[in-house]
Amino acid sequence: MSDHTTTPPVAKKVPVERTHHGDTVVDPYTWMADKTDPEVIAFLEGQNEFVAAATAQLKPLQDTIFGEIKARTQETDMSVPTRTGDYWYFSRTQEGQQYGRSVRCPVAGPDDWDPPTINPSSTLPGEQVVLDANVEAQGHDFFSLGGVSVSEDGQWLAFSTDVVGNERYTLRFRNLVTGEELAETVEDTAGGAIWSRDARYVFYITVDDAWRPDTVWRHEIGTAPSDDVRVFHEPDEGFWVGLGGSRSREYLFVGVGSKTTSEVFAIPTADPTAEPVSLAPRVSGVEYDVDHAVIGGTGYFLFTHNGPDPANGGEKCENYAVDIAPTDDPANRTTFLAHDPQRRIEDVDAFADYLVLSYRADALPRVAIADLRRIDGMPTADDFVEVRFDQPLCTAGAAGNPEWTTPRLRIVYTSFIEPTELLDLDVATGERTLLKRQIVLGGYSPDDYEQSREWVIAADGTRIPVSVVRRRGTASPAPTLLYGYGSYEHSIDPHFSISRLSLLDRGVVFVVAHVRGGGEMGRQWYENGKTLTKRNTFTDFVDVARHLIDTGVTTPRQLVAEGGSAGGLLMGAVVNAAPELFNGIVAAVPFVDALNSILDPSLPLTVIEWEEWGNPLADPEVYAYMKSYSPYENVREVAYPAILALNSLNDTRVLHTEAAKWAARLQDHTTGDAPILLKTEMSAGHGGVSGRYKQWEETAFELAWILQQTGATTTEGDDVHA
Repeated sequence: MSDHTTTPPVAKKVPVERTHHGDTVVDPYTWMADKTDPEVIAFLEGQNEFVAAATAQLKPLQDTIFGEIKARTQETDMSVPTRTGDYWYFSRTQEGQQYGRSVRCPVAGPDDWDPPTINPSSTLPGEQVVLDANVEAQGHDFFSLGGVSVSEDGQWLAFSTDVVGNERYTLRFRNLVTGEELAETVEDTAGGAIWSRDARYVFYITVDDAWRPDTVWRHEIGTAPSDDVRVFHEPDEGFWVGLGGSRSREYLFVGVGSKTTSEVFAIPTADPTAEPVSLAPRVSGVEYDVDHAVIGGTGYFLFTHNGPDPANGGEKCENYAVDIAPTDDPANRTTFLAHDPQRRIEDVDAFADYLVLSYRADALPRVAIADLRRIDGMPTADDFVEVRFDQPLCTAGAAGNPEWTTPRLRIVYTSFIEPTELLDLDVATGERTLLKRQIVLGGYSPDDYEQSREWVIAADGTRIPVSVVRRRGTASPAPTLLYGYGSYEHSIDPHFSISRLSLLDRGVVFVVAHVRGGGEMGRQWYENGKTLTKRNTFTDFVDVARHLIDTGVTTPRQLVAEGGSAGGLLMGAVVNAAPELFNGIVAAVPFVDALNSILDPSLPLTVIEWEEWGNPLADPEVYAYMKSYSPYENVREVAYPAILALNSLNDTRVLHTEAAKWAARLQDHTTGDAPILLKTEMSAGHGGVSGRYKQWEETAFELAWILQQTGATTTEGDDVHA
C-alpha cells in the first residue's frame, strides 16, 4: 500500500466530456462514481490515511473534548413518558451502551395524565422493554431504526432497521404479549409503518430505484409479504409519497408532494381496505396538508395551504392560510385562518378540546392555542392565544402529543444557552408543569453565556438575521465558527448543544447566518434563495462573514465556516467566492457537485430536485446559472483555506462521489499549503456514524479541528494553533 502519511493520493484523471446546450465540459473524475470499483475504495482509504496523519496532533484534544461531552452528559437517563392508549412510552439510555431502549409501563386508568416520575436508575412498576436497539444492532458496524410503531391495542410492534446506511429498511413484527417475532419480514421499505385500528393490517411505503418513496402497501399480519396489497402508487418521478394518521384515529392520510405541489388522500380507519380518496385535487404550485378536527360535534378537515386567497384578488397565500370543510363534503371549503404576510403558518394540530397553531414570526417559531370549550361556534384567529416565554430568542413548540383526548399539551422549549425543557400545559387553566430539563453535568449555568439576535445588511439591502452565542467576557476579536444551511425552507432555530460548550468555553463565538433559502423569515425568504435566485444564499453568507470581520468580532485568521448536505453546497460556493475570509471550512456530506447530479435523472432523488434547483437538462438558463455557482465546477487556482470534507460511502442523498471529486480537484488546484482533507466513513449513510459514543468521537474530532483552525487556546493544555 502506498504511503499517504505525508501527501494525499493523487486521483487519476480519465477525461469524460459532458455537453449540454452547446457547452462542452471535460470532467476527469467521473470514474469515482462506482463505489464497487477497487480503485475508488483505494482512493478513499488513501485519503483517510492522509487525514489520520495530518490530524494526528489533534488526538489528545479530541480525547479531551470527547471526555467533556461524556462528562457533561447523563449517560444513564430516561425520557419523559408519553401516553399512548393504555401505556406510558419512554426511552432509556444506559451508561456504556451505544443505543437506547424503547420501554413502556401501564397507565393507572383512563384519567391518568400525570406521567410517571422520572427515575433513570431503576425500573417503573410494570415496565416492559418494547425494543432494545443495542440487541438489534449486535454484529453490525452501522445501525439505524427507521420507525417503531405499536398497534392501538398495545399488542403488536412493527419496527424497521437499516444496517448499511442506505436508508432501505427491513420491516419486522413482534407480539409484545408473547415476545414472539413473526417470520414474515418486508424488505426495502422507506422506514416507518402505521397499524390499522384493529391491528390486522400494517401500512408501509417502498421506494423506487431512485430512492423515491412511491408506493403504499397494506400487509396483513400472518400472511406472506408477497401477498401484500398495493394501496397507492405515484408514477410521477417528481413526487414523493408519505403516510400518516389523524390524532383522532379516524383517518389514515396518504400525502403526495413535490417541492411545489401536493395532494392528500384519506382512508377511513373504520374501513382499512377502502380505496384512498383525494381530499383536494392536485393543482400545480399549490401545497396543502390536512388534519381532522371535531368542532361542536361535527367532523371537519383542516387544510393548511398556499392556494388562492379570495380576500386578496385570488393571489396565492404565500405564507399559508387554513381552510375548513365538513368531512362529508371536503370540496366545500371556507376560510378558517386567513393569510397574514407577517406570519408563516406551518401547521394546525387538532385535539378533542383544542386546536394548536404552529407558525413563524420575526424569524422565530411560535405556538398558539384555541380552547374549543371556551368558544361558541367556529373559532376565529382571535381565539388563538400565544404561549409566551420570557426569553426573546428561543424555540417553543408542541411535541410528543399522540393522544386525542389529553387535557394537557406537551411543549418543548429551548434556546442557544438553555438546556431543553419539556413542559405540560393544562390548556383549561394555563398552568405549566416542568416535567424535565435536560441535565448538563459539571455545574453548567446559562448565566455564564449570552445569546443575541443581530441583523446584517446584505449587498442588495436585505436584512439578514444572525444569531450570536458566546461565553460572557469573551474578548473581541475572537475565534469564531459561522454556521449556515439555507435550502429547502429549513430553519436553523435556537437550540442547545452540549458539545458546543467545548467551543464556547475556549472562547469561540458561535454564529448562525440565517441566509435566504431557509424558512426563518417566511415563504418569500425561501423563494428568494432557490432556483434562479440561489446565489442569494451564498452572497448572504459572505456578507455576514465580512460583517463579522469588519465589526471586529473576528478576523479571517480566526474564522471557520461550517455546513452540511445542502449547507455543504453553501460551503463550497463561499470558499470559491471568498477564500480569503476563512481559515477553515467544514463541509459535511456536501452537495458540491450540484450541476452534474441535477443533470442526471438516473441518480437518486434528482427529478424531484428540479423544482428546488431548476432543470438544467431542459433549460439553458438554469444550466448556465447552476454552472456559475456549483462548487466543483468553479474550483480555481487560488490559495484555499484548510478544508475538512466529511463523506459517507453509503449515502443515498448526497453520493460519496461528490465530496471525493471536489476534494481531488481542490487538492489539484490549490496554490496554498493549507491541507484539503477528505474523511470518508466507509460504513455509514447521510447521517454519519451510528451509536452515540461513535458520534461523540466524530464530533470531538470535528471540534478539535475547528479549534485548531480558529486558533482558540483558552483552556489549559489546549495548544492547537494552526
